[in-house]
Amino acid sequence: MSSISPIHLLLVSGSLRRRSTNTAVLRTAQVVAPTHLVTALYDELGGLPHFNPDDDVESVDLIDPAVRRLRDAIHAADGVLFCTPEYAGTLPGSFKNLLDWTIGDNHLRAMYRKPVAWIVASLRGADNVYESLRTVLGFAHCDIIEAACVQIPVTSPMIGDDDLIGDDSVRVTLAETLTTFAAQVEGR
Repeated sequence: MSSISPIHLLLVSGSLRRRSTNTAVLRTAQVVAPTHLVTALYDELGGLPHFNPDDDVESVDLIDPAVRRLRDAIHAADGVLFCTPEYAGTLPGSFKNLLDWTIGDNHLRAMYRKPVAWIVASLRGADNVYESLRTVLGFAHCDIIEAACVQIPVTSPMIGDDDLIGDDSVRVTLAETLTTFAAQVEGR
């Protein structure tokens, strides 16, 4: 019997594409995660309303249900791992919208000081998107776990019919990244 307490990680893809390499990376991460990690893949990106500060209210009864589910998922997580594509040189609009909804959350387990990391799945990198992400997460005062921010190049042909990546080297790197991230989260 293990004495390690489970660590809950929320996995967030910034892509709405049906066979997204970013989402496939996170689905595969769920499969290869060490046993003491409990992962949840956030899959409601496309259902979030457009961010409007007038609609960002503290009452859980008045806030949009999709926003409430996003925030509840963040509150339940000990850390958040992102994987997002670059679009037009920066964050995709729908993903930036998700991040905007996280800023005004005053809950004790909101994004403020939450450990975060990201995986770059692009073959050519995505420096602009990750600098933008670093800016937004820094504004939210998240704890960026640099050792778990990695590039793992993935191509569409690597995604199997099960929407997972079967490549052993990718799976090993994902497992190592999750282990590194979990160790940093646990050590806080």
